[in-house]
Amino acid sequence: MSVRERIVELAKLIEHHRFLYYVEQPEITDFEFDKLFRELQALESEHPEYASPDSPTQKVGAKPSTDFKEVVHKIPMLSLANAMGQEDLVHWQERLARALADDHSVERLNYVSEHKIDGLSVALSYLDGEFVQGATRGNGEVGEDVTLNLKTVSGVPRRLKPVALYKDGTVKAPPVQGGGFELYTPAKVEVRGEVYMPVSSFARLNAALEEDGQPLFANPRNAASGSLRQKDPNRTAKRKLAVWTYFLYILDEGVKQPDSHFENLALLEAMGFPVEPNRTCTDAAGLMDFVTKWQDARHKLDYQTDGVVIKLDDRKLWDLLGNTSHSPRWAIAYKYPPEEAETVIESVQFDVGRTGAVTPVACLTPVKLAGTTVKRATLHNKDQIERLDIRLGDTVVVRKAGEIIPEVVCVKFEKRPSESQPFHYPERCPACESELVRIKEEVVYRCLNVYGCPAQRLRRLIHFVGKEAMNIDGVGEMLIGELFERGMVKTPADFYRLTIDDLRALPKKGEKSAENAIKAIETSKNRPLAALLFGLGIRHVGASVAELIANRFHSMEAISKAGSEEIAAIDGVGPVISQNVIEYFAEPESQRIISELKELGVKMEDEGGGSELPQFLAGLTFVITGTLVNMERTEAEKAVKARGGKASSSVSKKTDVVVAGPGAGSKLAKAQELGIKVIDEARFLEILQNEERPS
Repeated sequence: MSVRERIVELAKLIEHHRFLYYVEQPEITDFEFDKLFRELQALESEHPEYASPDSPTQKVGAKPSTDFKEVVHKIPMLSLANAMGQEDLVHWQERLARALADDHSVERLNYVSEHKIDGLSVALSYLDGEFVQGATRGNGEVGEDVTLNLKTVSGVPRRLKPVALYKDGTVKAPPVQGGGFELYTPAKVEVRGEVYMPVSSFARLNAALEEDGQPLFANPRNAASGSLRQKDPNRTAKRKLAVWTYFLYILDEGVKQPDSHFENLALLEAMGFPVEPNRTCTDAAGLMDFVTKWQDARHKLDYQTDGVVIKLDDRKLWDLLGNTSHSPRWAIAYKYPPEEAETVIESVQFDVGRTGAVTPVACLTPVKLAGTTVKRATLHNKDQIERLDIRLGDTVVVRKAGEIIPEVVCVKFEKRPSESQPFHYPERCPACESELVRIKEEVVYRCLNVYGCPAQRLRRLIHFVGKEAMNIDGVGEMLIGELFERGMVKTPADFYRLTIDDLRALPKKGEKSAENAIKAIETSKNRPLAALLFGLGIRHVGASVAELIANRFHSMEAISKAGSEEIAAIDGVGPVISQNVIEYFAEPESQRIISELKELGVKMEDEGGGSELPQFLAGLTFVITGTLVNMERTEAEKAVKARGGKASSSVSKKTDVVVAGPGAGSKLAKAQELGIKVIDEARFLEILQNEERPS
């Protein structure tokens, strides 16, 4: 293959994988992508006559989706060049030295080192201290408007805290010594940050997806991207995203930007933004100390980081050095190598989940990987075992998917024992000997012995006490396992029959912990209907779906009597979930459990529930915009949904009514342009009170 042909091939490959990366369906690792990208950069550098202006090396990211309104960035959001090792880092410093030799003492340069957060880059805009818009990076010039979703992200402040402004335009983070300043909230601010999914949230999300036989997210970055780009902000809120910020731009006339990047980070914190705490400002000698220190220690953090971002601290040098077409010259991302290890598959176990999904797990010769000792690794499903041709006794390469979940990557066939035999996937459940069945297009095999399989019953009990379900603190997996083994808890209702004496009689269970557990069980009786519905473990009914159903029917009795079409008509539910709900409530065992829970005092309806609200808004789509006086915007949207209507975040030809409060802007203008009915809050409340459709 000629050099020109290889450049064309690489360009196509990179565009293909870049697209998959941005739609959360990557086929290769970030490390493998970086190798392709660097090969193309090198070839184009050596053969500029073959370089194209449309090359992926000249682009920042992916074209924004059409699902969201486009946002043109006031300041371009560039990507970072990568350093794949210490040698690359030294070359970067040498380039800085050549560029700054006549203007600055290179030996006295300071650098700020921060963790490279593996998430989704966002721009946050504030006017007069209020959060008004949030956008994704997109292609660096144009991103997607995800304002409503960002308002659900922990750490994004709705209003800025004031800082100290001096007469010369200098801004400092309070407290400051002496006088000569005034407290000041900038009129125009843009902040750059990285939205991420905490490791703990990612693990829970993928566990739930695997239980339902749905495709898993490859890593927290993909999960964060998919969650932030949900059309329904309520679904984004359920994913428990977070954010770290790292750039501050004060756009007010006459106000100076912080002189150093380290001051920039301090100012961000003072204004109320979360800033990743593990950062340092050092000379060149301290860079590798920071990089080396965190190579293993990073695995203990509750957020994923695949490297270190290094920036010149002196921001005056940023303008002097400038940018390339896609990255600043004054910053670089040091990337850690992917961690993989060889080990041997000693056996394969099969875990049975609460919905009967059977997952194969490789039991390995213990091996050190990404800061922990790995003894087990998921094999995902039968298809994966066959694709990799995995056999007992094989030497395999393991890595942590997203640096979190151990998985088998490939088999070292040259090390395969001569007597090895093909692996035979079991045909019966390892817990109850029932036949395993593959349903339609699912990749998992399931045990359909829902109430007779002890493994499923145990997993459902563990699920029932979880935080998003009944949130029974102090009743964990080990205790439930012991109670289940002794026959003291067989169904969720049995938790509410336990006494302090029952728990005190268990080995290693003290008086105080027994009291706390019983208190938590008693408190859980008043959990919301959505939490109870989720806790029952109905297949495909996650926490967000449970809330949609609870908001529609308000009581367990109403849900149990609802028809399939009624449930399926709820926006975000659909026929598959509806059928699962109908089948669950048709089971005599389910009815018995719910009846016992009710008799034991577990609340079966939400406040104001018990009888279904009239569905006089059915078939209508509302958009709530501006500031409402008598209720929060989310309350208004819930009121619409509870009465059969749909609440949308954007105005389109499908919108029927726009409720506009003071401060309504572009949405009101678009509604007027499209000729959509616009009402104020007073009329909206009148409609709700009189149970009438807007005319």
